[in-house]
Amino acid sequence: MLVLAFLIGCVAGLRTMTAPAAVSWAAHLGWLPLDGTGLEFLGAAVTPWLLTAAAIAELIADQLPKTPSRKVPVQFGARIVSGAVCGAAFGIVGGSVIVGLIAGVAGAVTGTLLGYELRSRLARAAGRDLPVALLEDAVAVGGAAWIVTSL
Repeated sequence: MLVLAFLIGCVAGLRTMTAPAAVSWAAHLGWLPLDGTGLEFLGAAVTPWLLTAAAIAELIADQLPKTPSRKVPVQFGARIVSGAVCGAAFGIVGGSVIVGLIAGVAGAVTGTLLGYELRSRLARAAGRDLPVALLEDAVAVGGAAWIVTSL
């Protein structure tokens, strides 16, 4: 679970809302048992739908030219919070919410900084950002799906 907590944090570093949307679906479908915990709301009937809508909105907004860098404090902070919550959810299942939370934060920081560097370099090499951004979207969504189905 520690590795999965770190990896879902990495997804949060790539796309803030994709990780909680995936975790919410996993909780809602019973793959990630959070009943009776402080994160029980993630499995509620409406939560995965709301978080999925937010994730889709983020995927669209990321393509806009005026979207701020993921490294500005508000964006970076949101990714850390997202990684912390998602990592904590995995930590609950793994027996240590604090360890999961820390792994999620570490993953979010790693995903944010490494994702930024890779996207910047690939976009420069390709001469365009859009194809690289779409590839990053696919990695985030596919990675999140793989992580939650690995439970």
